[in-house]
Amino acid sequence: MLSSFSRLVLSCNLLFAVVAGCAHGGARNDNPAPGSRSIVTSEDLERSPGEPIENILMSKVSGIVVTRAPDGGIAIRIRGGSSISGSNEPLYIINGIAFQPGPEGSLTGINPYDIASIEVLKDAAATAMYGVRGANGVIVIKLKQGRR
Repeated sequence: MLSSFSRLVLSCNLLFAVVAGCAHGGARNDNPAPGSRSIVTSEDLERSPGEPIENILMSKVSGIVVTRAPDGGIAIRIRGGSSISGSNEPLYIINGIAFQPGPEGSLTGINPYDIASIEVLKDAAATAMYGVRGANGVIVIKLKQGRR
């Protein structure tokens, strides 16, 4: 059994480790671990004008499955098979706002030429800022702004 002094030292060391880990987060975001974040840019989409967007995404981002939904949209799955009690749909963030996908997790109504970038966040550290909603991964889509 630990003395109260030992518990205090252990608590302070644990707190220091957590704070140090949080402070180190900025450097992690600038240089992500391989496979934790993947970005597809508008230039990637423009390089292959005849190629369906699902093929471009699967070739650029490892570990995802992109399918064409019956309604014409695309559905992205980051984690493996389906769950009996819950959904395996990722969280979609479009221009900073959470977006609810359509039936079967399909994403419709976005013109691929309006997309500036698609970022796929797959691991726990990258999705931590989204909490439980990001448990199945996060798809961050930034759209091009209108030109004046």
